[in-house]
Amino acid sequence: MSLRLYDSATRSVRDFSPLVPGRVGIYLCGATVQGAPHVGHLRSAVAFDVLVRWLRRGGQDVTLIRNVTDIDDKILDRSAEAGAPWWAWAYRFEREFADAYDAVGVLPPTYEPRATGHVPEMVALMERLVERGHAYVGQGGNVYFDVRSLPTYGSLTRQSLDHLTGPGEDVEPDKRDGRDFALWKAAKPGEPATATWTTPYGPGRPGWHLECSAMAQRYLGDTFDIHGGGLDLRFPHHENEQAQSHAAGYGFARYWVHHGLLTVNGEKMSKSLGNFVTAADALAQTDAVVLRLALATVHYRATVELSEATLAEARTTWERLSGFVVRAAERVGEVPADEVAAIGPDDLPPAFTAALDDDLNVSVALAVVHEHLRAGNTALADGDDDGARQAQRLVRAMLDVLGLDPLSGQWRSGTTSAGAEQTALDTLVRAALTERADARAAKDWARADALRERLTAAGVVVEDSLDGARWTLKGTR
Repeated sequence: MSLRLYDSATRSVRDFSPLVPGRVGIYLCGATVQGAPHVGHLRSAVAFDVLVRWLRRGGQDVTLIRNVTDIDDKILDRSAEAGAPWWAWAYRFEREFADAYDAVGVLPPTYEPRATGHVPEMVALMERLVERGHAYVGQGGNVYFDVRSLPTYGSLTRQSLDHLTGPGEDVEPDKRDGRDFALWKAAKPGEPATATWTTPYGPGRPGWHLECSAMAQRYLGDTFDIHGGGLDLRFPHHENEQAQSHAAGYGFARYWVHHGLLTVNGEKMSKSLGNFVTAADALAQTDAVVLRLALATVHYRATVELSEATLAEARTTWERLSGFVVRAAERVGEVPADEVAAIGPDDLPPAFTAALDDDLNVSVALAVVHEHLRAGNTALADGDDDGARQAQRLVRAMLDVLGLDPLSGQWRSGTTSAGAEQTALDTLVRAALTERADARAAKDWARADALRERLTAAGVVVEDSLDGARWTLKGTR
């Protein structure tokens, strides 16, 4: 494997070498199901979906764990405001997240554990930390991690503990240090009894950070390959996860992979700015495949800009890609899906493989896709069926790595209109070219020129050759 990934912990691009050859374990921070998913959540899921697809394309057996946080303060608060049981509230939005992921073609994780299903593992981890002197019991059943007990605290984000913000006015009175964080929260008056679990230290519910360490260890072992999530999770969430896992004696994540965030019309997405876009709203206004393309073809560490302009560009790109694939399939037959799936990194265009191996450089990889698409269009225009088939085969294999094969089960129905539109356009353009050829044969040069100018004005590029005229759309060559 020649993949190199940017490791946030070392702030460098490192050769990726799995802990166990041929097997890769990934823990991805999933949804806190307090409300409806937004497009930022889709950004995260799509970014890691491309990583998983590329690893599997290279023959790796990938185990992807994407957790669901189905108990926390906000879930309790919002469900209470709505007059709904907290567990029903959480499950409602868990399903909305699942539907949104499915809509944009994100492959399902290997396991998707819920926090509420792993309380025993969390209690065991908490007891281990107390026994090792890294955690202490506060009032009424609160349990806190003692950040000063771990000399390496802050190493993930390269922050000195002495420079971190100290106790504020609202710090819990039972903390030894305001920078200590909660492993377990004691039950509060008025909270539903169903949101409380029994521990040796008193009744309560888990803290946010504890759950991820416990579930990562449960499904991936003491040490695993990749921990992923958004840049906004690096501190305090991921810093605290690493601290408690290291304090427990676990190696935890060997690579930290963080994706960039998302802006809407040039600004950070925020309800206060009125630019908050839910996944449902985005999918109602934009084809799912176009939204995926807009999210998937920006480098995972870069900021994704979501705007009418970027979506329009993604739509044009999709029409170009799917249009070629459909035309090629109609001309030379559809390359079977299993043949497309069997094309490994060594058989893909070397520039494409090199781009994805270079920290998943999808923008460069997409440029390679367009090179082969242009070659395929030329083959179609020249009547080169072998060339058209090979181009279809490689273009689809490369797009499949990005989750965008137009003839996959996910997107096949979405190519129907593109194919029909292309067929109609081809019929109209060829009729005009036939009329132009007749005018040229009759030496009616003015008529021939007028027809060519009309096609040019419509964005159709006409090229004359010994075999007759051929056409392409401007910008597709």
